[in-house]
Amino acid sequence: MPLLLNVDKALAQILDDMQPLDSESVALAESLDRIIANGIAAPLDLPPFDNSAMDGYAIRHEDSVDASPQHPATFRVTQDISAGAAPTGSLQPGQAARIMTGAPVPTGCSAVAPVEDSDDNWRKGSNPAPPQQVQIYSSYAFGANIRRKGENIECGATIMRAGTIIQPAEIGMLAAIGCARFEVLRKPKVVILGSGDELVDVHEPLGAGKIRDTNSYTLAGLIRQAGGIPIRLPIARDNLSEIRALYRRALGINPDMIISSAGVSVGAADLVREVMDELGDIDFWRINMRPGKPLAYGALRGIPFFGLPGNPVSTMVTFEVLVRPALAKLAGRALHRKTIRATVAEDMRSDGRRSYDRVRLSREGSGIVAHSTGSQSSGALMSMLLADGLVIIPEGQRLVPAGSELPVLLLRAFE
Repeated sequence: MPLLLNVDKALAQILDDMQPLDSESVALAESLDRIIANGIAAPLDLPPFDNSAMDGYAIRHEDSVDASPQHPATFRVTQDISAGAAPTGSLQPGQAARIMTGAPVPTGCSAVAPVEDSDDNWRKGSNPAPPQQVQIYSSYAFGANIRRKGENIECGATIMRAGTIIQPAEIGMLAAIGCARFEVLRKPKVVILGSGDELVDVHEPLGAGKIRDTNSYTLAGLIRQAGGIPIRLPIARDNLSEIRALYRRALGINPDMIISSAGVSVGAADLVREVMDELGDIDFWRINMRPGKPLAYGALRGIPFFGLPGNPVSTMVTFEVLVRPALAKLAGRALHRKTIRATVAEDMRSDGRRSYDRVRLSREGSGIVAHSTGSQSSGALMSMLLADGLVIIPEGQRLVPAGSELPVLLLRAFE
């Protein structure tokens, strides 16, 4: 029997084959969570002009130098500048302009006095006409309450680099510079295949000997979570013509990756390998991990192909260990996976393969303790539902005594 392939070597080979996808144009409103393909520079200054940070009065700062509540400075009001309007002239000594937040300051203005620091109570009314004169009760330094042109970002400066994941703040900044469309990395299209006489879809009744297809739905969620676009195809029966037709249909979609579930273990009904020999190449077929030994990897007409084992837990674990990193590289995303150290609460056993056992985590004292979720059967989907992470038992270690410390690959956030 040939030696099983080491998990790390398998992953290195897979990642070496993956190349980031090309880009596509996307509208700003549809860009959340997309990845910028090329750096974006500001085509203008932000703010585009000097503007007021307050509702109040634009003044020459030197005219307020001796102002106080006991001896206010008096100004003649010559303008009323609303947001969106333009000043009508420059300020002369002793003059002020009533101004709204965000409105451009007039030439000669070197400070803005908040309305609360004046004898004007127009905020209490419905924007009445400005007074002919206003008294200011404080002195102001040069530039007080003025947002200068370009102080946020200067024209030509790079505001986002290639690889940036668009979040709401990025959307706001792109809107501010008038970037209505831009290039993002294309999301990987991933076709999901499944085969088996025993499988029925979720809406179909269960007959004798039948089980519902869980893997294609689970994989669709995992793919979407990893930044891909899942495309589920109908289940094929266990005969060569149906499986061949299913794989040809998958190729016709021109996806970026194809994932099959089941049909890769040793058995009379496992026909995937025969179809793979016709349509592509297998790089490796078995891997030294538990669960998930019968895992195929190769290419169908140049498209990366993963043949995952059919048991639900095996499907999910092999996806986490091998497929998620491959999808991250295709999508141009950093792989944000966290591994922590935890003390196992009970004895754990393995068959000598690198094992990924499902565990719940808890903070006990100053450390983190890993508790088994129960049955570690590759068909026990509940063990994944309960799991915070996968404790990793290294190759060759068949017994892990309680109290041992092992790495845990987190499946969800753990604080």
